[in-house]
Order: sequence, then C-alpha cells, then structure tokens
Amino acid sequence: MALPQLATTKYELTLPSTGEKVEFRPFLVKEEKVLMIAQGTGGQKDMLKAIETIIDACTFQKLDAKKLPMFDIEYVFLQLRAKSVGAQVEVSVLCPDDKKTRVPVKLNLEEIKCIREVGHDNNIKLTDTIGIIMDYPRVDTVNLLGEDDATSAFEIMKNCVKQIYDAENVHDKADMDDKELSEFLESMSHDQFVKVQQFFDTMPKVKHTIKVKNPETGVTSDVVLEGLNSFF
Repeated sequence: MALPQLATTKYELTLPSTGEKVEFRPFLVKEEKVLMIAQGTGGQKDMLKAIETIIDACTFQKLDAKKLPMFDIEYVFLQLRAKSVGAQVEVSVLCPDDKKTRVPVKLNLEEIKCIREVGHDNNIKLTDTIGIIMDYPRVDTVNLLGEDDATSAFEIMKNCVKQIYDAENVHDKADMDDKELSEFLESMSHDQFVKVQQFFDTMPKVKHTIKVKNPETGVTSDVVLEGLNSFF
C-alpha cells in the first residue's frame, strides 16, 4: 500500500525583471538538505548552484535560474525562504559610525524589495552613433569573480554585453569574436567606461534600509543591506 502524499501550499510572487506572476511552493526537506550540503562546503559557487536547483524545483520548473538576472535570483530565494522557514530573521549589523560595534537587528524578509533606480537604462550611448545594449549579470557572470578586482570587473562587463551597434549595423554577442570584443571595450575612453559602469551601479538590487542605534555611542545611522549574505 502506497504511503499518503503530503500536500504543499502554493504562493505567488512577482518577478522583478519582467513583472511576471510566478507560482511557487516552500522548499521541502530534500531542498533543505541541498542547502545544508552547500553551506558545509563554504563555497560561493556551491551555494549558487544549490539556490539554482531550489528555485527550479520550487517554481515547478517555470523559472530557469540559469537565465535569471542575479537580482531575480536573490528576490525569489528570499520569498522562498520566508514561506519555507519563516519570514523573521535576525542579522548582525555593523554600526557605521565607529565601524566596530555590531548590533542584532530583526528583519521581515517579506518586506525586502527589489529596488529599481530612476534613469537606469541598458542602452548606453558611447558616441552619437555607437552604443552598447547590456544584459544583467547572471550566475555564470558572478562566477567570473576572482581575486583581481580589475580583471573581474572587465570580464563581467564583457560577459554582459548583448549587442553593439552603430548607425548602420547591430552586432549580436553570439556573432562577436572574443578578442575583437575585448579590443572594443579596451578602446573606450574613461568617460565611456564610466557610462557602462553606471549601468551596473544603478541596475535593480535587492536591498533594504534600516535604522541602527549604536549602544556604545548613542548614534543612530541608516544602514543599507544589499545582497543575499546581508539578510542571513
């Protein structure tokens, strides 16, 4: 005789990048095991792989985490965590006034939003006729991060190029030679590089601002929590 099947509750979230409504379920013991194994290794790549697996399973394969921007992945995982283990978490926050005192702060994960800055644009005009269309960083992009910040930043920028266009042609990333793309990006002026960097600085981010009072100094400061690691 077959064992009874345990029912799971379904919820709905709105994907920040597209506004699409997506059904999801809380993660189960089998997904918690995947997380625990990844946490045991302590590696970022293992954690991201585990989160990918959980998002795919808990959205009934409606989302392919490999194709999602990182801010979507972070937001979706926070929603999963809130419905699976509980929305209330306590984090240790460093007081910015003395940069040494830590204060425990309680957060409600369901209040965390993905913030889109006014004026953000993925179409970057380098000259009157030449521009770049950018994609958002994904998991494979984040995995390019290394010890050399300058090299990592350049590789991430190159990885996120979707198209380069001029007055007559549009060049898709798939049709570009890797060396040619590197040479194009390296030929940018400082001001043009800053324009591309601004795309990353202003892109949507999962973040939350809290007020923290330093018990040692009595100073109250605003602290911005950003990225998954800030919420756990």
